[in-house]
Amino acid sequence: MASLKPNAPFSVMAAGVVGLLAANLSPAMAQQQPQQQQQVPQGWFKACSKQEDVDICNVQNITVASTGQMVTGVSMIELKGKVNRKVFQVSVPSGRLVPPGIGLQIDGGKAQKLDYVICFPDRCVAEAALSDQLVASFKKGQEITLTSVNFQNQPNPIKVSLKGFTGAYDGEAMQQSDIEDRQKKLQDFVSKNNEDFAKKLKEEQDKAKAGN
Repeated sequence: MASLKPNAPFSVMAAGVVGLLAANLSPAMAQQQPQQQQQVPQGWFKACSKQEDVDICNVQNITVASTGQMVTGVSMIELKGKVNRKVFQVSVPSGRLVPPGIGLQIDGGKAQKLDYVICFPDRCVAEAALSDQLVASFKKGQEITLTSVNFQNQPNPIKVSLKGFTGAYDGEAMQQSDIEDRQKKLQDFVSKNNEDFAKKLKEEQDKAKAGN
């Protein structure tokens, strides 16, 4: 599996754009969560901001589980101005084996390896230089498959549709109000899941006490 050309670490997401949102739920909690009817915002979108003398645009797709946990985050970050860089990032949950990195496959093509650059308590980030060739491949493709390997040495392939990618990449960035609304919906979704779990846990505890 060939490796994409690495870039210097750029592990901090651009400020002012929607970052990766983790629900901070333990695996045990996630297993007990019921399926929610509410839909979380997903799909490709572009968010732009300005930090001092640098314009930052991030075309991204965040896959969120029904529990509210981040499953996979894909970002194409472009910086213009005092600093000029293009970075491709993929984020997955923590508890990954580092040497295998993340495999990137576009449709049925050959998988390419992305090397991890940093791990946080809630996620690990792999990174490479963002090339025009990669962008063109995304525009032509139907879906990408991102495969990380968990601590049990089991591959975890996640498919991400490329529908809407071209429009997001070539189109205008989302308005700040739309970004805030999207973030609020994600936060409300996570909060609702936490409330439902707390309620269910209390009911189970009350049943246990009544049975004693």
